[in-house]
Amino acid sequence: MKLMLYSSVAFLALAGGASAASCPAVTVADGMGLGAGAFPQQYELAEIQSIGNCTIEFSANPDSDALNARIIGNGPLPSLADRLPSEPLILAPYDSVGKYGGTFDALSNATESGTSDFMSVRHVNLVRYSDDLTTIVPNIAKGWEWNSDFTQLTFFLRKGHKWSDGAPFGARDVKFWYDNLALDKKVREKTKDYVLVGGEPMEVVVVDENTVQFNLPAPKPGLLSHFANHYAQGFQPMHFLGQFHPSIDANADANAKAIGYENGYAVISAYYGNSDWMDTATPMLNSMDKLDGLPAHTVPTLESHIIIAESTEGRHLVANPYFFQVDTAGQQLPYINEQDELFVGESEVRLLKLINSEVDYKSQALNLDFAPMLLEGQEKGGFTVELKPEIALATFAFNVTSENMEKRKVFGDLRFRQAMSVAINRDEINEVVYFGLGRPQQYTGFSPTPSFVSEKVEQSYAQFDADLANKLLDEMGMKDTNGDGMREMPNGEPIVLNMQVATQAISVKLVELVGQNWKDVGIDSTVKEVTTDEFRSAMSANQLDVTMYAKGQPLAVILGVSELFQPPFDNYFNLRSAMLWGEYVDTDGKSGVKPPQYVYDMMDDINAFQSAIAGSDESNEIGARMVKTMVDSLLFIGTVKAVAPIYHSNALKNFTEFQTQSYAYYRTYPYRATQWYLD
Repeated sequence: MKLMLYSSVAFLALAGGASAASCPAVTVADGMGLGAGAFPQQYELAEIQSIGNCTIEFSANPDSDALNARIIGNGPLPSLADRLPSEPLILAPYDSVGKYGGTFDALSNATESGTSDFMSVRHVNLVRYSDDLTTIVPNIAKGWEWNSDFTQLTFFLRKGHKWSDGAPFGARDVKFWYDNLALDKKVREKTKDYVLVGGEPMEVVVVDENTVQFNLPAPKPGLLSHFANHYAQGFQPMHFLGQFHPSIDANADANAKAIGYENGYAVISAYYGNSDWMDTATPMLNSMDKLDGLPAHTVPTLESHIIIAESTEGRHLVANPYFFQVDTAGQQLPYINEQDELFVGESEVRLLKLINSEVDYKSQALNLDFAPMLLEGQEKGGFTVELKPEIALATFAFNVTSENMEKRKVFGDLRFRQAMSVAINRDEINEVVYFGLGRPQQYTGFSPTPSFVSEKVEQSYAQFDADLANKLLDEMGMKDTNGDGMREMPNGEPIVLNMQVATQAISVKLVELVGQNWKDVGIDSTVKEVTTDEFRSAMSANQLDVTMYAKGQPLAVILGVSELFQPPFDNYFNLRSAMLWGEYVDTDGKSGVKPPQYVYDMMDDINAFQSAIAGSDESNEIGARMVKTMVDSLLFIGTVKAVAPIYHSNALKNFTEFQTQSYAYYRTYPYRATQWYLD
């Protein structure tokens, strides 16, 4: 049974006597009478020429040679015909065929902080979600095919596709990523759950140069969705990184020593790192003394732009002259020549730069606190601000594996977590922080809430009830023994919650309100704003009493990534808790703290959930059960689901309205930033 065939199969190449007429330069706004393709807003080359009985003539950015000359390691640029795949992806621009040139100005918090928004602008993966956030469409892969029980996923790649340095791209680059990077413990000490199925590895088979097959140990229909929304790309350049990998090149260590590194793995670490985050600092930043000996400044890419310069202040990128996408007029994308990313750690300075129209697009780390000033300044500043629903909601977690054993007892007592949840005045938070635009709710893991989660579960312990909070704390034996108005722990020791706030994903005003709510029931706290890196490091080191960040993922993401339902319940970049439970699971009990049985039940459920067909009775039953386990445990305490700003310059064209201000679906990736242009 073939559940999805790659789109070009259904369309024959033009017959020898085909019309020589040029294909109409259709846009989403004006289809010019041309029929739709198999997938929204895009075509395969053979498909559009067959539908229109026409021919697309290709043209290149006139600045391609100059831009290519700035890419370290690239040779002279061949003709466009030798740079494009023989099967390029044809995109219909939203409003108009664009014009080349310009520099896109972006703003991030730091080298690896608040950068995903900008990364998503140039991002590619095997497939992606269309802007309806429902339909998966081809991208790097021109198509795919599942077998009948979702244990084999085959991708069909584009003939003649090339990396940004002109080297051929193909199925071996996918297998290299999986076997030699994702699964290699010397590259990545802990294997990511998204490259596993129920904790077991897949087998990646190179069928031929342009066909790669994933053989799964159990069904996982959400694997395709993972490739459609995740930042981690399912391929890496074997021709470049492979020369330093001992399984690929017998001279790997010698190759590394020739450029000043201890061994091949040291070079791979410098370029690829022990992280799946695609924006870690490149050797031009962390190995400046070895820069001259390296074969290139950064890893060759399939993305729309490639980094050519980097410092602690920011990065600069130029258009990839080998990029595989073309518009309906035959112009190679992207339209925008250059991208400039500035790192600014202070939220007030970032806000000032936005008001002063120094940025072309921004949504990450834009809390609703900024909205009034941005909305007031948009007409004068020549930019537009839209308020769109967030998917994640501000969430708190108590450290149930605290190194302080007395705090561990308190935080591990369900009555404490219940008390802290009902002590929060979510209606007040909604009015003060979110201008009444939000909706109070409990954290369920899923966001938006799927149909299998009842409102009763979604609102469990989400009511404001200070009396109940006081009653539960009294039952625990947490009393004010010294008369200062604040409760002590049951053993008589004082407790002050150290609330460190990274404003990248949560409002400090919200945290201050929650801190006051908790003081009102006798639990003292301090609030301190820290950088995102400081917060993540302290959280990962198990040093924080309580952690707070935006949290929650849509069903489409959870179908492919199980980390929200297994300790420590997320990855390094997001809100985690119970670090020692995670350590116990990761080490098979050799170190850490053994989790309670309900955690193991939830882990079994998420594996079963990912193997079931989404929307089936089986899937819904499992999903409802694991959400109830998550909510009943209150390991994470939700607050208010609300809206957040999206900012873009009015000079940025083909910018469409987003459905959500969210990291889910990988920010701008569904909205095809490669067809943005500057006017």
